[in-house]
Formats: sequence, structure tokens, C-alpha cells
Amino acid sequence: MNPFGVPGITPQELAQKRASGDTFILLDVREPYELAYANLGEGVTLLPLSDLARRQLEALPPEIAANKEADIVVLCHHGNRSAQVTAWLHHNGWVNAVNADGGIEAYAIEVDPSVGRY
Repeated sequence: MNPFGVPGITPQELAQKRASGDTFILLDVREPYELAYANLGEGVTLLPLSDLARRQLEALPPEIAANKEADIVVLCHHGNRSAQVTAWLHHNGWVNAVNADGGIEAYAIEVDPSVGRY
């Protein structure tokens, strides 16, 4: 369980979800400079936590803002910022959001060592 008590998925579950072709939004809440160190490639929607904190609902990408039923996996470096954003999404009605527990760091260690670590 993550520090915010929100639903989460393991790195292995995220890898299975990506491989299955399921339709979901992978929301990366890290800062843009962090993508240079580690990223999961295509299909990731970037929304830095700093933008969300400043602009709130205005910051949400259209595919999320228009669909409170969206299946969303929130990702960050270690799983803490993403847990915070997942809690915020739940509080604002996006009940299908889950945290990528352990973040991209755990994904790199447990699933894909080719993903950069920092």
C-alpha cells in the first residue's frame, strides 16, 4: 500500500496491462527533465505535478477531463507523487485511477532494466 492509501498496481501488473492492449491512460506526473533519465516510451501522457498543483482541473489533459470513467494509471519516480495525484483524482471523481506503486524506479528494477534509473 502506498502512503495515501489509494488503489495501486505493481510494476508487473502495469507491464501486463501495457502488453495486453487494454485501453488506459498512463499519466506521468514527473517533471519534463525527468523524462530524459527514464521513460516508458510512447503512449504516456505527461502532466507534471507542479502544473496540476498550480492549475488544478484546468491542467488535466482533455482525454481525462472529459471522462471521469477513464481507466488511469498514475506514474512518477518512486510512487509518492503519483499516489498524491491518484488521491486527488479520486477526490475529484475519477474513481478508476490507480497508482503505479514504486514508480518508474520499481518498473526498471522489477520489469525492464532497459528503462533508465536516476
